[in-house]
Amino acid sequence: MPSSTDEGNPRLAAQGVPGPAQPSAVTGLLKATHPLPAAAVTLLAVLLSAAFGLHFASAAKAVAAVVAGQLSIGWCNDRLDMRRDRAAGRRDKPLATGAARPATVGTAACAALLVCIPLSLACGALAGAVHLGCVAAGWAYNLWLKRTVLSWLPYALAFGLLPAFLTLTLPSHPWPPLWLTVAAALLGTSAHFANVLPDLEDDIKGGVRGLPQRVGRRGSVASAAILALVSCVVLMAGPTGRVPLAGAGVIAVALALCVLAAAGPPALTRGRGPFLVILAMAGLDAALLVLAPGAPPTGHTWP
Repeated sequence: MPSSTDEGNPRLAAQGVPGPAQPSAVTGLLKATHPLPAAAVTLLAVLLSAAFGLHFASAAKAVAAVVAGQLSIGWCNDRLDMRRDRAAGRRDKPLATGAARPATVGTAACAALLVCIPLSLACGALAGAVHLGCVAAGWAYNLWLKRTVLSWLPYALAFGLLPAFLTLTLPSHPWPPLWLTVAAALLGTSAHFANVLPDLEDDIKGGVRGLPQRVGRRGSVASAAILALVSCVVLMAGPTGRVPLAGAGVIAVALALCVLAAAGPPALTRGRGPFLVILAMAGLDAALLVLAPGAPPTGHTWP
């Protein structure tokens, strides 16, 4: 296993890239979780739990299951991508720099998955099965689908089923309305296109040919923006059939992103900017759902 110094990673040393200050094993392990996407999905689960009126204990179990599932998916992803990340000289990947050990990350992924199973089932058999389906979609993406034209499908399934996991945790076990499932699936697919942008060229060189890599950078930005826009419209108009004033502001942001994707300079499509915008919109969508007047989407009464 390469060390966290340039001498321990000949490729990085040959590139003249300064070695990182040797982080602790715990820091390296945490960085291998894909912390930003994991935190975003967790926050979305927290806000939706509040929107659906879950009691604290039920919400805590559900969110804990989401955290465990996200940790398992993130660690699995980094462990499987280790060779390609090393070949690309990735300084942001702990396994590529030697800041985390492959065996440790692999063990952590399996352990988090094992913890996720009872946490999910503690929310109810049906709710638990739905959430485990979300986690299975994430693992299927890591193991196979990310390299195919169906790379978007795990994101659509996992995000689309997240509201169902939370509503099924309620005492009456209701399914969410179709408009909410569709909006969440569209948002998840949008996040997929945005998430790959920082690594698009490295992915193509490494043989990853998912849908974003096939449509290219400009096409991925445009797809992310359009899907986010449609998701916002569905989410804002779904409960009543009309868009409230606050929802119009969210839609305006998504529309501006669409315009930038179609006509903006190439510099705007690089880096993590588009992905961060999509994540911000997801959080804002969930916050608006919590704060919106009227009945929650399941018909469950407010606490």
